[in-house]
Amino acid sequence: MLDSTGLCGILPALVTPVQSDDTIDVKAADALFSWLKQQGVDGVVPLGGTGEYGALSRSERNRFVEMSSKAMAGCGPVVPGVLDTGFHDALDAARDFAAAGADALLVITPYYTNPSQAGIRDYFLRYADNSPLPILIYEIPYRTRIAIDPDVMHELSRHERIIGMKACNTDMYHYLRVVAGVDTSFTVLSGEDTLFPLHVAAGAKGGIVVTANLLPRTWRHLFDLASSGKTEEALALHRELMPLMNLAFAETNPGPMKSVMDLIGVDAPQMLMPLRQPKTELRDALRQEYSRLLGQFEKAA
Repeated sequence: MLDSTGLCGILPALVTPVQSDDTIDVKAADALFSWLKQQGVDGVVPLGGTGEYGALSRSERNRFVEMSSKAMAGCGPVVPGVLDTGFHDALDAARDFAAAGADALLVITPYYTNPSQAGIRDYFLRYADNSPLPILIYEIPYRTRIAIDPDVMHELSRHERIIGMKACNTDMYHYLRVVAGVDTSFTVLSGEDTLFPLHVAAGAKGGIVVTANLLPRTWRHLFDLASSGKTEEALALHRELMPLMNLAFAETNPGPMKSVMDLIGVDAPQMLMPLRQPKTELRDALRQEYSRLLGQFEKAA
């Protein structure tokens, strides 16, 4: 069973290629997995926010996890997101994804009910006790409006089946407090493309990276620089990627990114409601920037 030592490097937060009837586009999904494996990713995270979890039917979620598991066999862990708001629905998803071949689960902080810190702690402890797979905590307060107190995270990190977290809290001092006290058996992964080299310099063992769908080898090189103490070089490379990130996140992710993935043979720009395809001007600007970076970094690597 996967433990924290198996969580490192670059794990793209996958887009979900879909057709106009809201089902998985198998041809495009196969192309995506082929591209990512050729570029040497360290695992994948399907069905997070980038994967449009809430807009997919339950059967299509299960289908995509199964596809991910088969495609990535022997190439790194598959860690699907579980973004349900209720405990029992989230646990049902865990059972489904375990049956589909997942290695671990990325479980979002419970939200909407506005829980206390004690309630958050109890939720994750109970979930970990009942889950068929080890879990990573997904803290993303700018989506959930709930941040986990560092002391609570420290306690959760000592549970043997809570093996890591995706850190999306953009408060760097909060992040530093979390990293300072988590158990040695617990892996922190950066969840912010925009802060990645700083997160790694401060203790992250890798990242769940959105734009690694587009530039997987470049992000892996950035990680290698940051994790080996070459922080200045990592920051310089990260600055090169800032225009791409600015465009990719100018409208709600993953719309902009999906609109240019045909450049790597993944032709599936379709979005799921309520998201829409990006404005033409944004798509064209992103296409120009991405084409430049493909030529400068990925094809030269």
